[in-house]
Amino acid sequence: MRRIVATAFVLAVGGMALAGFGGGALQAADPAPQTVDDFQLTDHTRLAHRLYYFGYAPAIVLMTRENGSAASKAGAAELQKLADQHGGKGVLFYLLDSKLGDSRDAAAAEAKAQGLSIPILMDEQQLVGEQLGVTREGEVFVINPKTWTVAYRGPVSGAGAAIAAVAAGKPAPQARVAMTTGRVIAFPERDRAASFARISYAKDIAPILQDKCVTCHLSGGIGPFAMDSYDVVRGFAPMIRETVRTRRMPPYFADPHIGAFKNDQGLTAQQTKLLVHWIEAGAPRGEGADPLVVNKTRVASEWPETLGKPDVIVDLPAFKVPASGIVDYQNMRVANPFSENTWLRAIAMKPGDRRVLHHVVSNHRPTPGTRPTIPGGSVGSYTPGAQPQIMGDNSGAPVPAGGELNFQMHYTTMGAETTDRSQVGFYVLKEQPKYVKRSAVIGDFALMIPAGAARHRETAYLTFPADAYLYTLYPHSHYRGYHVELKAILPDGKETMLLSLPKYDFNWQRDYDPVKPILVKAGTKLVATWVYDNSVHNTANPDPKRNVTWGEQSHEEMMYFRVNYRWADETVTNLRNDLQQKLMGSLMIGALDDNVDGLVQAGELRGRMGAMLKARFAELDRDKNGGLDNGELLAMGGRRAMRDPVEVPDL
Repeated sequence: MRRIVATAFVLAVGGMALAGFGGGALQAADPAPQTVDDFQLTDHTRLAHRLYYFGYAPAIVLMTRENGSAASKAGAAELQKLADQHGGKGVLFYLLDSKLGDSRDAAAAEAKAQGLSIPILMDEQQLVGEQLGVTREGEVFVINPKTWTVAYRGPVSGAGAAIAAVAAGKPAPQARVAMTTGRVIAFPERDRAASFARISYAKDIAPILQDKCVTCHLSGGIGPFAMDSYDVVRGFAPMIRETVRTRRMPPYFADPHIGAFKNDQGLTAQQTKLLVHWIEAGAPRGEGADPLVVNKTRVASEWPETLGKPDVIVDLPAFKVPASGIVDYQNMRVANPFSENTWLRAIAMKPGDRRVLHHVVSNHRPTPGTRPTIPGGSVGSYTPGAQPQIMGDNSGAPVPAGGELNFQMHYTTMGAETTDRSQVGFYVLKEQPKYVKRSAVIGDFALMIPAGAARHRETAYLTFPADAYLYTLYPHSHYRGYHVELKAILPDGKETMLLSLPKYDFNWQRDYDPVKPILVKAGTKLVATWVYDNSVHNTANPDPKRNVTWGEQSHEEMMYFRVNYRWADETVTNLRNDLQQKLMGSLMIGALDDNVDGLVQAGELRGRMGAMLKARFAELDRDKNGGLDNGELLAMGGRRAMRDPVEVPDL
């Protein structure tokens, strides 16, 4: 929410003019623009890098390259020498691949073969290379982060002196040195830049905005302004360009090379280039009626437009959130509105005050002394930017009859007192579905992020005891979460990446629903890997001087990945709670076994639980192989330690 408020301010200022895009991104007469605009690119390891994040560096060095080129390999080797010489002084080095058709996997293979530690940024849409005025492989750009200007451009031979000068706060001995070697890199879009003024707002640009942006940018919507006319869009054009180049908008962050998802709200490569080039051409109005004016009479719907009004609405108790301090989790229990076993096709949470509501998770609580005849689990969840949960595929979320619904509410203060009045909307299936939709969480309750660590990794997994189909992938962390991935490791060792978010954004936590449910074979490990930024450079970091452990509050941290699935041979008339119990039995070893080898070594144990296990390690290691397997962990009470849940809440 703080980001949304800040963005609104930037909009008001940035929307005043269209000039000033780094000296003209595509002007052939100026192949080396003085100013370097902000951007975000993903490297060959699938990690995102945003240029302006690194404003603290003494200098930033980019070298152009392409796959399969001897000259690029030689240049990369020279750049690696410079990185070894200057990297310890805080200077940052990158290789920039803007060649159309170059694959990330091939770039990764070349980096591995050469032993490079320098990230290769994949400029697949060529927008960064266009703005820099790149012409050949092997070109080096030494950037001064204090001014975001190019201090030196030329061959690698002159880069060392330029780096030393910029780091010392002095001008480079030579600002520009002509490149005479290296293959020319083709930029087809730059060659036709003169035609960008003819891009049609009415036929090309407005339909993109209507499809990918207007859902949020309506009157009363979560977006800070309504896209209801050309004039509004033109006013915010500089900001739109910046958020698209830095991949902050639209708020969909899945790596396009990994998986295909139903709720994909991202721009395609062609849409991105069309939008950026139109803005760089001055955002011309052109001819034709304005398609966005239809939004002037539209107001953001109270409930999701795709679902309509819920069949049942539950009002959660009002809660007064103080202006400051830490608010303990509030467990709000309400009477179950369903007197009979019910199956839900969708659940939507409507937060009362988005500014203070960090999350909502829930579960069904049966009446004491009764045993439900269908499994009970989550009855809805919410996190910032969340969308409704839709079951689909002839499946439903079960709600046993009677008892109570418990909603765990996590509030964070914002400097002013407010009252939250949230609601839950249930969409009921009219007939009993065939399949049961279940959920489980991959998490590491023993995580420990060292103070100041900029890219700390944590890993956890679950082992599926039987075939299952995945329907939803949902990652969650707090303010230090930077990057997250989920992969499947099959029993034969083959690995398949299922989801990758090169850059995680706490403000936009989304479900990622595969277009086709993903079959998980028996014995497969679902492995989640989180990267955390606990450095002082993370502007959202509550306290970079603190060693961070698992905790419920936002200033603490979570390592969490929920998956929704169904067992392949389970139906509503053939419940497999036994499989759910076996799955949960792998939760502890999956949290502790950092190297995913099936054993927990003493060196992997941290925190209070780690200290307890270390004290008993020799006793628990019954086969004396130097590691604790799952059976040994469960024998010491690990199943009870994890409460042996048949179904876990969403968070």
